[in-house]
Amino acid sequence: MPAGKPRTKAVGRPPHLSLDAIIAAADRILQTEGAEKISMRRLANELNSAPMALYYHVRDKDELLLLLMENQAKSVPRPELPEDPRERLITVSILLYELLSDRLWIVQVLTGADLVAPSALWFVEEMIGAAVDYGHTPEQAVYIYRTIWFSIVGDLVIRVNGERRRGKTTGPSHEDEVVAGLTSGTHPYLATVAGRWAELNARDTHRQGLTAIIDGLLRSDETTEDR
Repeated sequence: MPAGKPRTKAVGRPPHLSLDAIIAAADRILQTEGAEKISMRRLANELNSAPMALYYHVRDKDELLLLLMENQAKSVPRPELPEDPRERLITVSILLYELLSDRLWIVQVLTGADLVAPSALWFVEEMIGAAVDYGHTPEQAVYIYRTIWFSIVGDLVIRVNGERRRGKTTGPSHEDEVVAGLTSGTHPYLATVAGRWAELNARDTHRQGLTAIIDGLLRSDETTEDR
């Protein structure tokens, strides 16, 4: 059922809950515990209610997640975008990355279920439109959008998993320890940065990275619909 469509209410006495309260409680769980922890039973416990009372307002967990994503998408103001198509594509891509980085549970939902918030599709429209305005066909523009999207999601999934690991352990990661032990005899290039590996990996370079990817995609002769 699309988010925002009025529901047919169940017959009987309404429970002492509201859809707004359910969405607010689910958002708290998602923000503090992650998408893997959300369930109708967990949500009912948060609201000091019975799980069956929730079904008066939402059909199932997927509809709840759709409502949550739609609510988040509607709360995002649409900024004034640059006229230049390259600058517009960079601006929208960075905005999308930074909005999702503050809502990592959405990344978990999007990569784990076939769900989309209709109110968020303006990001896709602007990105594809910018690529077309730059001179690419609509088919090429979809390829450009998908490549940028995969880069954003991949980066944020690694961030989600990294934060989860850091929450469970203290001290250097296994990767840091392995790289620190490399020698110039076997891995000369890695050895030159081994002592700063953790620091270099921790740097936030999403703006530079997305800009470089977008410039490469827009200017490449390899960007074709037949790829």
